[in-house]
Amino acid sequence: MKKIILVAGLLYSALTFAQGAPDYAGGLKVNINEDGSKYFRIISWAQVWAQYNGDKPLDANGNEQSEIDFTVRRARVLLYSQISPKFLIVTHFGVNNLNAGSMSPTGTGDGSQMFIHDAYVQYNLGTTNKHAIGGGLHYWNGISRMNNSSTLNILTLDNFRQGWATLGLADQFARPVGVFAKGAFGKLQYRVSINDALTNNLAVSNVPVNGGAATYNGRDLLGGKKAGKTFSGYFDYNFLDQESQFLPYKVGTYLGDKKVFNIGAGFFSHPNGSVVADVNGDLSGENVSIFAVDAFYDAPIGGKGSSITAYAMYQNSDYGKDFRFGTTYETGSILYGHVGYVIPTEKETKLQPYVSFANRQIDALDDNATQFGIGANLFLKGHHSKLTLEYQNLKYATADAVGTVTLQAMIYL
Repeated sequence: MKKIILVAGLLYSALTFAQGAPDYAGGLKVNINEDGSKYFRIISWAQVWAQYNGDKPLDANGNEQSEIDFTVRRARVLLYSQISPKFLIVTHFGVNNLNAGSMSPTGTGDGSQMFIHDAYVQYNLGTTNKHAIGGGLHYWNGISRMNNSSTLNILTLDNFRQGWATLGLADQFARPVGVFAKGAFGKLQYRVSINDALTNNLAVSNVPVNGGAATYNGRDLLGGKKAGKTFSGYFDYNFLDQESQFLPYKVGTYLGDKKVFNIGAGFFSHPNGSVVADVNGDLSGENVSIFAVDAFYDAPIGGKGSSITAYAMYQNSDYGKDFRFGTTYETGSILYGHVGYVIPTEKETKLQPYVSFANRQIDALDDNATQFGIGANLFLKGHHSKLTLEYQNLKYATADAVGTVTLQAMIYL
């Protein structure tokens, strides 16, 4: 009997995963009992980039760099399983940004290595399973929809980088280790968590300058008792169709398969997460506080498979006094939005042009960064097979604007 169930599960997956359903109906699902209450599912995907940038600076040896580069942007495997409707385990691993600069001769270097993205357990509560608690390395983040976005069905080429507002500063690649609770009260969905802050973060080697800007390395410099915990939450009200909260990953575009209109708000708090030094060199902590409000709309429009997707977000980021980390993170505020439209067609292949815009106000520079993107997704099998071409232009404060053209090929099974 088990062999029959296994074969049936494999056949079912082979027939359904190519439909491109953005609500994770695809993947290799194998039932291990007759009613399907015990199962495991595997999802695998890869995104490959060819990128042109004619504005690159000289390398460390003073030589010109290549204008065209190739990158394995993501190669991932996600496995989740249930032994009953009450228990769930999620494991997610893979590699990111594998290119000429991160590869190693025999595949043993840090940049070549796969690592764990998610590894958590979840326990459903009550008779309706609408609420759950869990723990581990998880993605039940706060702040905004973008800070919880899936990489399988982003509308634009990639997620707006500042949307992952704590990646590498307080967590491992947008995943903290801690405990979470999630669920819904009617149409209001919630996710909240308490987590350990990352000690060895991107800014761990920064040293606070006397009377200068804050550095985000509170746990390293002040210790775990003062700066060891972070707190986050996100709440969104689903006015129309209810979105799934089975997994933490927020869909970027449904291609008109749902009619969704959500308004959300969220926060992130890290007491003493940043550090400043007074004129005598004495250290003290500054609280890191981030909050955002956003809105998401996705619905069919007109006929023949056309649809519209729109998203807008305002985020206020306080990483400490005049904090800046490269051109990625800074204390200030962000206004971001994008919109995409699926052109009407009765064919399986669909074209979705889109535009995006961001304006970031930077306290330390008393200036702004603006980012504009225009591109299109060509869906060959829904989200399961698509090509994306995008031009993006970034103007950071007084620096010259940088334009980049990227072609992405993506397949997920």
